[in-house]
Amino acid sequence: MRFPPRSATTPHAPDESGPQLRRGAPLVPASSIAGLALVTVIAIMTFLASLTAGAAFLVSEASKGWTDQVSREATVQIRPAPGRDLDAEAEKTAALLRGFSGVASVRVFSRVESERLLEPWLGVGLDFSELPVPRLVLLERAAGADLDVAALRKLLAEKAPAASLDDHRRWLERLVAMSRTVVALALMIFVLVLTAMAMAVAFATRGAMDGNRHIIEVLHFVGARDRYIARQFQRHFLRLGGKGGFVGGGAAMLAFLLAGPLTRWLGGSPGADQAEAMFGGFALGPTGYGAILAIGLGIAVLTGFVSKLIVFRHLQRLD
Repeated sequence: MRFPPRSATTPHAPDESGPQLRRGAPLVPASSIAGLALVTVIAIMTFLASLTAGAAFLVSEASKGWTDQVSREATVQIRPAPGRDLDAEAEKTAALLRGFSGVASVRVFSRVESERLLEPWLGVGLDFSELPVPRLVLLERAAGADLDVAALRKLLAEKAPAASLDDHRRWLERLVAMSRTVVALALMIFVLVLTAMAMAVAFATRGAMDGNRHIIEVLHFVGARDRYIARQFQRHFLRLGGKGGFVGGGAAMLAFLLAGPLTRWLGGSPGADQAEAMFGGFALGPTGYGAILAIGLGIAVLTGFVSKLIVFRHLQRLD
């Protein structure tokens, strides 16, 4: 391929000690130890970025489910007191709730069910007969109906003084704040991982340019366009980024596919139950896996763009 000279001035002959470009040989070596190392780094970074993005997606989706479920329900607590019949008070409160506007269903927890709710904190097999365990009444709001919480509190205060209403507002606010914090932290980690990967690509590009410095300078001074030289590096690093993105993204998809069955296999243990409650069974769905695929492709494009930008800056300094 011939290039028109930039000027009539004849460039100095290249240093014979530098690398020589054979006819038909690529400007940047297609395979090298440095290239393999960069593919490994990109694969690891893609894997971490995909895990972070997938975890944020799972927490966000699980938070929506928690919010919908908690917002539809409210709890009435019957406080125990000497001489108070909790069963009768619970049935009386349930009758008041069933007649209130906006309430779809009411469920009264038995004494055994109320005590069972304390087992995760107090342990199994304890005698709760001496403990003042309150009785719970769960109400579910009607779909599309607004529940007047203030009026319901007033009604309970007049008709059932032993009952107190908890509309889960505080719990809901804490839940939303926690999910937003987790998503924001995941986004921060995602940005840091991409930044570290871009820096690794920049160093790798400079290393490849140093190894082919004499050839690049000769091509530049005999009239090769900067865009042509930069495109050679962009194609090379785009190919490396594609390999790393494919390996890292595929490993992340496999990790999420195996996480669900592994969690179900470990079902019943406290850690597995908490993980399933936090991430909702690790079911990413088509949207989540599509996002991981987009991350892999985006990282490949970013790798090529960073290398091209570094080469352009170097060539501008030669003028």
